[in-house]
This record gives sequence, structure tokens and C-alpha cells, in this order.
Amino acid sequence: MRDQDHSDHSQIAGLSPQVLALRAELAERSMRSIDAFSLGDLTVNVSEGRDSLWALLRRPGRGGLAVRLAYAPGGFEKTSRLRRRAGETLRLSARSAIGRHLVVLRTEGLDLQRLHFTVQLTPAADLLLPFLPRDIYPLDADDDPAGVVGNVEAAQRGLNTGLIYFHLDKPEMGSVLYLQNLTALNDYFRATHTKPDGAVGGEWPELGYLPPTPPQSGTPPTHPLPAGKQLTIADGILVLRDSAPPDERDSARRFIQMLGAAYTALELPPIEYHDWVDRAERTISDLSRSPKATVRHYGHRYAHPYTASEYPDIMVQMALLAQMHDFARWSETPIPLQTDFEAGLEKFYDPRLKALRRYLPNVGQDKDADAVDSWYLYHPLMNLCRLAIAGNDKARDLFGRSIDFGIKAAHHFKYKWPVQYKITDFSVITPVAPADGRGQTDVGGMYAWVMLQGYELTREERFLHEAQAALDAAQDLRFNLNYQANLTAWGAAACLRLWRITNIDRYRLQSHVYLASFFHNCAIWESDIAQAVHYRNFLGVTCLQDAPYMAVYECFDSFCAFEDYLRDSGPELEPAARMLISQYCRYALDRAWYYYPDTLPEGGLAQDIRNGHIDRSLSFPLEDLYVDGQPAGQVGQEIYGAGAALAFAVRSFHPVAGAAFRLFCDHFIMASERTGERAITISLDGGETCSALLSATPIGKEPLPKFIVLTAGGDRLRPSRTVPERIEFQVPANGRLLISWI
Repeated sequence: MRDQDHSDHSQIAGLSPQVLALRAELAERSMRSIDAFSLGDLTVNVSEGRDSLWALLRRPGRGGLAVRLAYAPGGFEKTSRLRRRAGETLRLSARSAIGRHLVVLRTEGLDLQRLHFTVQLTPAADLLLPFLPRDIYPLDADDDPAGVVGNVEAAQRGLNTGLIYFHLDKPEMGSVLYLQNLTALNDYFRATHTKPDGAVGGEWPELGYLPPTPPQSGTPPTHPLPAGKQLTIADGILVLRDSAPPDERDSARRFIQMLGAAYTALELPPIEYHDWVDRAERTISDLSRSPKATVRHYGHRYAHPYTASEYPDIMVQMALLAQMHDFARWSETPIPLQTDFEAGLEKFYDPRLKALRRYLPNVGQDKDADAVDSWYLYHPLMNLCRLAIAGNDKARDLFGRSIDFGIKAAHHFKYKWPVQYKITDFSVITPVAPADGRGQTDVGGMYAWVMLQGYELTREERFLHEAQAALDAAQDLRFNLNYQANLTAWGAAACLRLWRITNIDRYRLQSHVYLASFFHNCAIWESDIAQAVHYRNFLGVTCLQDAPYMAVYECFDSFCAFEDYLRDSGPELEPAARMLISQYCRYALDRAWYYYPDTLPEGGLAQDIRNGHIDRSLSFPLEDLYVDGQPAGQVGQEIYGAGAALAFAVRSFHPVAGAAFRLFCDHFIMASERTGERAITISLDGGETCSALLSATPIGKEPLPKFIVLTAGGDRLRPSRTVPERIEFQVPANGRLLISWI
């Protein structure tokens, strides 16, 4: 079943052999019970069937799930319980003709019920795998998988998180989130030369993980699992709620809650420190000096979108200007190029339309000068208004002259924007995206954020009404809300900001819909497939709903949006949402480093490049990294994404007045207070059970002082690492810290 669907599955097209076999075994009561235990109000019976080991989860009288733990054609010769280790509920060994399966179950049932099962296989011979069956089957009150009515809300998209989120309605067993920890399966993917593209999903009632095998054809697989080598072939996490969600907002909130519960069961990849300040300074130098970065028109300097390629456009200029402004203020050092870029903005303004155009008037004939993507109209206005709010009078004037056209466009499209249209008459060029048959579904969130900025700048009530209208028009899109990741993130921020202003609680709840759609498009796993071994992808987001790659611009723009989201939050925020957002931003600081071509091996870079060329000597990031390890930079080297280093530096490095060091933290510092000449207090607001990396880095050549770091409870934290260029502490991600130095 496709995750885009949201419909009643009482009508089943047909039943597979696997469903019929399970149905018969359950009806015949022919399975052999191995062990039984409780999981909250669920009963769990681990049983051996004809060719599979099963965990049968049931809510008495309300249905359940059959979870295939291990599969062996021909059945198992001997299955036995082993001595449990710490934290385990059950450990099994199962021998068959194909080898030995080791199955470990762990449970957690204090709040949400969670079952975590890990399966390892040691093949008896070099093992070719032409097919392995799925592992999740809903059951009705009579243990019949064909008798259940339910809905699948979301399933894995491409190479993103291997998850499926669904609920059983008749009987009302409840909500289920199933996540396959793909990180644990890297050895399997490498050995079989496969990748888990859309591996978790299915057709009702046969759901879950379909281990990737070579395409079915007349040519059998030729890459076996090696004999005698133990490999993890499944690492599944089930999280269950005892009821179905009543509406879109509650469904999204539950998804976030349950995803958070699954996330805490994962072994997270380590985080590395990166010097984003140095990277930002190199970026500014390259932007200012390299002839590949800028071009002159009408006596002004403009940035190329890609290295020595493409025409200047307004989004590119504003994306760089906004981050330059922040970095100049943070470093207390003017950036001359910022002034140059600002001087040329007026040439994008069309006095007849009273709007900012995408291109300069002299754009080449190979471009449609009137064509504009819907989000391209509003994103420059967002960054323009940021400058205006910061006190830039020229930006305020240009924003004031341009914003009414943006409102006019919203009214024309009734807050439901196409992919592309002509700015002159709103005639539609591209109505929908081929992937889902929809327009730019999350532009309304971006628009709402711009309207709320307009309200902050002017205090005109009309901007509030526009924000409300746009967010209301985006209701009922559920997991189909996401078009472009950063727009979805700004939509979440707009919902929370509007709630703060109006105290209308539905906007706080609506923010969960944007967050659910965003995290649905995340890759919550670390790939080691092909070239991906050279970079990080954990918690990366595909830039578009159907894109095959993660993009740096969407990465850092979402990072900025989430800072605003967290600063507008309070105790009312769903704790799992706070944790997942903080974790996304934490891993962005590590993951984004590998977009820069000088961090990657030359052999891992694309040779066939769509825009411009790659220059490893320039500190501009590549647009694209791939979870499946394709060569990086196929789209090009982004100059418009060069603000990433500046954004990360400003938000993660914190000067301390009068001290010869900066503090780095991979979580946002939500508050700080200088409590003494050599003491400061900071507050973090991340996940309650998570940790953060706090470092002190020297400014200049003066050595670092000695530090004392205390929690609010008075516990002293010892350094986790000390090197000449910094000292590191692993600290609680939530709470107050007292830092002093001598």
C-alpha cells in the first residue's frame, strides 16, 4: 500500500501466499509456543511456525499483530532459548538448513509499548537470497489477517527512514509505528549489493520490511552472504498505542511521539566537532575574491548560483545577504561584499508589477524571465524582512514595496500554489509535481512565516489574518504536506509563532503536522553503502518529497527555522518533538561538513555535473549528497548554499565577553547569563534523556584556561576530551549548566 493513500482497507485486492499460510497456521493452532510475556496491556507469544519464528502480539478481543522474527525455507531443525543478557526479554537460537538465526527481543512498556527485535544470521554456506518475505501482519480478534480494517498513514519514501505508521480500526487494536534500523543492516546491503529503497511498506494486510534482494528476473543473485559470518538481517522496533488517532493533528502528534520512542532505542552515531568559524571565514574570502563566485551587471556585483555558472537571481542574493548580516554582527566585523550585494538588489524590482522578479532584466534568452517557482516569490521576502527587522532601512523600503504582490498571488491561488507560474499574469506553467500530483503544498507555511514577519515589522493586523488563512488552507494534507524540506520547517515555525501571538491552540497542534511530514522525509540511519562511507547522512532530509538526494541549502535553512521554532516553544511542546528537532540540528552540524568537496575523496565526486563545475579549492558546498553513496555533487557546487557555514558558526559558537575563548555547543543555547567575572550560566532545551557536546575553543594564541562545569544539581562534569585546540564536555542536553574558568 502506498503511503500517499489514506483510505479504508476493508476491500483487499487479494491475498499473498504468505498471508494465506499465516492465516492457515493460526486457524489450525499448529504453531509451537516457545515463550510468553506481557507488554503493557498486550500479550506476546513467541512461537515457531512451519517456516518462521513469530511474535504474536494481542490485545484480547481487539486484534493484534503477527511479527515474523526469522524465516527459514523448510523450517527450523532446533530452536532453543538462551541465557538472557542485561536488558533482554528473550534470546533464542534457531538452526535450519540455511544456518543459525540468533533472535533477541527487548521490551519497554512504561508509557508507549515498545518491542525491539534483533535478528542475526550465520549462514551455513555462501547464501544467495532471491527472496525474503515481509514481517508485519495485522490480525483481527480471531487471528485472521484478512479480517482487519485499518489505515496506513505513512511508509518509507525512497532511502529515508525505514518506517511504516498505521492503525487498526476494526477491531480497534490501536496505532502502530514500525521502524527498521537500517544502520544495523549495512553489512547485509554491502554483501548482497542491494540498497533499501522503499523497503518498508507493503500492501494491506502484508506490511513491514521487505529485505532488499536482486530484482526478480531470469538472472539469479550472484552476491551471497558469506558462510560462517554473522550478519544482522533485521533490527526492528515496534511502538504501539491502544487507540487510533481521531484527526490529522492528533495523528501527527502521535507519529512524533512514537517516532521519538523508537529513536531512543537506536544506537546513535558519534558526533564530531567541526570548526564552522574557520569555514565561514574561508567562505567569505572565496566569495569576495574568486572570479567564479560573482559577476557584474549594471555596475553591481551579484553572486552566481553555482560555481561560475547560471544567472544571478534574487533568491541567491538574499540567501547570502541574510547570513552575511548575521555573521558580520556576530563577529563585529563588516563584510564589504554584503554592501556590494545590497546595492544591486533594486535591479530585481519591477516597478510596474511592484514585485521582486527572479532574474535581472538582462537575463539570457535561454531563461523564461517571467517564470517563477511559487516558493521563489516568498523566500527572498523572508530574508529581506529579516534585514528590515534588524534595522536595515533599505530592506524595509523594498519589502514594503514588494509584499502586497506576494499577498495578491496568494489570493489568486487561494493559498494553494502550483509548482510554477508566470509572474506577469499568474498563468500556470507547471501545476503539479509528477511524484504526487500536487502543487507546492508547503508554500503556505513559508508564506505564513513571511506574513508573521510582516506583522512583527509593522504591527498591521492584516498580516496575521493572512498567516491564519494560509495555514488553515493547508489542513488535511496529512503526510502529503511536504514539498520541500525547508519550507515545511518554516511552516512548523509559523504555526508555533502564530500560536504564541494569538493563543489559538490549534496552530500549536498544527505544527505537529508539519513536523511529522518533515521527519517522515528524514533518513534516520547512517549509510555505509558505496561512497556514503566517506560522509554522514544520519537525520538528513531529502530536499524534495521525491528527491534522491539531501541538499545543503534545505539542511541549513531548516536548521535556522528550527531555532526559531524552539525559541517560540515552551513547556507545552511535545517532548518528543523537542528531542527530534534538537537531534536534527545537532547532527546537521556534523553532517553538513561533508558537503564541502575538500572533505571528500576526489574519486567520490561526480564527473558529469549539471551546473557549472566543482572546484575543491573553494569553500562552497556541493548541493547534493546521496544516502545510497552515488557520487556527490551531480547537481553542482552551490554558491547560494555558501551561507551554510555562516549560519552554523553564528548559532553554535558563542563569544564570551572579555574572555579569550568561545563556547561551542551542538544544541541551541536558549539563555545565558554572566554570573561573575569568570563565570557564566547557560540553559539548553534539548531532549531530556539526550546529551550535548559543549566545547571551549581559544581565540588567538592564548592557551585555554581550566574549566569547571557543573549541572544545576551541583554535579561536576569531567572533560570528555582535551586537545590543544579545544576542551570538550558531554553535558545533559536539557537543563542549566554553570561554567567557570581559572
